[in-house]
Amino acid sequence: MNRRDLLAAALAAGGPWARRAQAQEAARTVTLIHGFAPGGPADGIARLVAGPLGEALHQTVVVDPRPGAGGNIAAATLSRANPDGSVIGLVTGGHAVTAAFGRNQNYEPIDDFEPLSQLVRYAFVLVVRADNPARDLATALRTAGASRNGWQFGSAGSGTTQHLAGELLNSMAGLQMVHVPYRGDAASITAVLTGEIPLAITAANVAIPMQQSGQVHLLATTGQNRSVGLPDVPTVSEAALPGYDAATWAGLLAPRGTPRAVVARLNAAAVAAVRDSSVRTRLADLVDGEVVGGTPEALRELMTGEIARWRSLIRDRRIALE
Repeated sequence: MNRRDLLAAALAAGGPWARRAQAQEAARTVTLIHGFAPGGPADGIARLVAGPLGEALHQTVVVDPRPGAGGNIAAATLSRANPDGSVIGLVTGGHAVTAAFGRNQNYEPIDDFEPLSQLVRYAFVLVVRADNPARDLATALRTAGASRNGWQFGSAGSGTTQHLAGELLNSMAGLQMVHVPYRGDAASITAVLTGEIPLAITAANVAIPMQQSGQVHLLATTGQNRSVGLPDVPTVSEAALPGYDAATWAGLLAPRGTPRAVVARLNAAAVAAVRDSSVRTRLADLVDGEVVGGTPEALRELMTGEIARWRSLIRDRRIALE
């Protein structure tokens, strides 16, 4: 019997052994890794959740950013971690996009992990410069289709969810807008401001301050429902393309082989963390989206469906990484 089995048996038995096992468990630190730069949206989600997650677990949760390779470095690290609950990871919709592109990965995007809980779901926004004559999405799409040189759309990088959100727009609108990748959301929206490109698909928390200062105009959001923080901005589905949905998400994973009891404990802690009213409000404000807190099975289903969906678009549109 290994250490994890002994610990589980002690907890089940109760009495002094259980109290000792619980004390040992509480003394351990949980590392929460993610594959994004410090200060970005994913890092913000991780740091916001870490405190209440630690409180629910009666352990300290330390955020450990491992940026690089579109999140692959962090995901590969997580896949090789000891499956005892001491290391968990935060991934976003980019985890499914990376898998859909079939990038050279040192891990299996579904089979090498134990899903814990989806945390949030949130949309992107379609942004044009404030002086752009197109004041609604339908007009923008007609203008893009009629333009002799065509329109370009910018994203946070090749192979990102923002990139595929634009390609889905192309597919459903029958357009051939050229994708221009940038190094992050801020760079893509800056390109709109300088006139380098007419349109960017970017994170709401980057676009909203520029809208409030009168620098940009928001044509639409990419999710199924209107954004709470942008109630006057229609969805793409409402504005022009019924059925369009290109939201993203963030969730927690553990390494494959993590015992069911540990998965259940981590799931319960994650759900408790995001259901705290203060945390829920701050998370919703951070991503301008919906706070979820679901089951491991629901997160597995989401990841599987997202990979299949984006893989189909990539194949049909013959999208290549740039």
